[in-house]
Amino acid sequence: MSDIFDVAVIGAGPGGYIAAIRAAQLGLSVACVDDWTREGGKPAPGGTCTNVGCIPSKALLQSSEHYAHAAHAFRDHGIDVTGLSIDVARMLARKDRVVAQNNDGIAFLFRKHKIRFLHGRGSFAGGNAKDGWTLAVEGADRTEIVARHVIVATGSKPRPLPGVPFDNDRVLDNAGALAIASVPATLGVVGAGVIGLEMGSVWRRLGADVTILEALPAFLGAADEAVAREARKAFARQGLAIHLGVSIAEVTPARDAVAVAWKDERGEAQTATFERLIVAIGRVPNTDGLGAEAVGLTVDERGFVAVDGECRTNLPQVWAVGDVVRGPMLAHKAEEEGVAVAERIAGGHGHVDFDTVPWVIYTSPEIAWVGRTEQQLRADGVAYRSGSFPFSANGRARALGDTTGFVKILADAKTDRILGMHVVGPYASELIAEGVVAMEFGASSEDIARICHAHPSLSEATKEAALAVDKRTLNL
Repeated sequence: MSDIFDVAVIGAGPGGYIAAIRAAQLGLSVACVDDWTREGGKPAPGGTCTNVGCIPSKALLQSSEHYAHAAHAFRDHGIDVTGLSIDVARMLARKDRVVAQNNDGIAFLFRKHKIRFLHGRGSFAGGNAKDGWTLAVEGADRTEIVARHVIVATGSKPRPLPGVPFDNDRVLDNAGALAIASVPATLGVVGAGVIGLEMGSVWRRLGADVTILEALPAFLGAADEAVAREARKAFARQGLAIHLGVSIAEVTPARDAVAVAWKDERGEAQTATFERLIVAIGRVPNTDGLGAEAVGLTVDERGFVAVDGECRTNLPQVWAVGDVVRGPMLAHKAEEEGVAVAERIAGGHGHVDFDTVPWVIYTSPEIAWVGRTEQQLRADGVAYRSGSFPFSANGRARALGDTTGFVKILADAKTDRILGMHVVGPYASELIAEGVVAMEFGASSEDIARICHAHPSLSEATKEAALAVDKRTLNL
């Protein structure tokens, strides 16, 4: 007879494993099914984020930043480095250790919360809301279970260029970009989004000649225009060649190179040959093999599981969260949805505010924002005031030796309520949290301006930007 659980989660990425933990905390019996596997056949819970996304990319970004500092910045501190070299194999091994530590941490949390983890691919095999949904598990822990509630958290997978499959030798997806065995002399990147910019930055710092080809006519169109301009200037100074308005005509992989033909924004034909090519043109929901048709689960024409505003699918007691549903494909968005769904299942009132989900790009400078951009406010006819403060006038940034960028705050012209916060510069990923908290509590720019911030700290730039909304900065 199949084991029966209150909740079964398909997928142990950020949305899935967090949903499982919260459901278990609320006293529900929980199973979580996931088929990620690492070396030696060991389970690797954590999904794309932990295994080939957020975590390993940050490990490589950190390693490459250390290398760049040793090569270019240490001398300003009186530190001379001779004979500098990079051992890519050791760098990748460290990255793998960081990933394994996170895998093992999630496995520990499953044991701590008495969550039944099943290593294999989960899919719907039948059932109904009254008797429970039946899930088949194929893999190391081959079995069948029944759950009263099911949370689909199967994530997403990279989108290939049409007619150009990933081989992760010459044409790389995000996983391949994280495992290049030696620094390529030339590296092409198709897509100037988060993955493209981060991976391009890693290998550029280590010595690759990097060219980024972006189809859109605007750089970082989702970001505030002023932030995008500042970031592009910084990347150009670093040596990233960024081409916008590109139309890829042909990609031809060979044994030791990849030839790319494209038309530039003027419609003129261009060609280049790269040692490796990273394709980062977005991701698609991972619903293949889910067994949706076995139970009548609605999946739209793009492969997304259809859900309402509370992550309910068309089937009673079946939910879906994260990259597999509408909304931004962000790990922290998936986590918040996972918590909210677990609380709804337990009879609570889970809540996710999509207007205050922060975005971060972990390049140098880092880029982060929450809320609305100036161009969005102008398009919607919203009257607003803007204040910004450069890191070049911030004492802590000067001491760090990293004064690129600024903090910008947008506030309603009448109420002064904060409508958006945008940061380009050092530790933007950490600074943006203040903007998220402020917006969640309906704060005004005056509220931030009146709060005492530690000195010297980068956060003082946030206070000064808030003061600038009222044209009363103190250090500029």
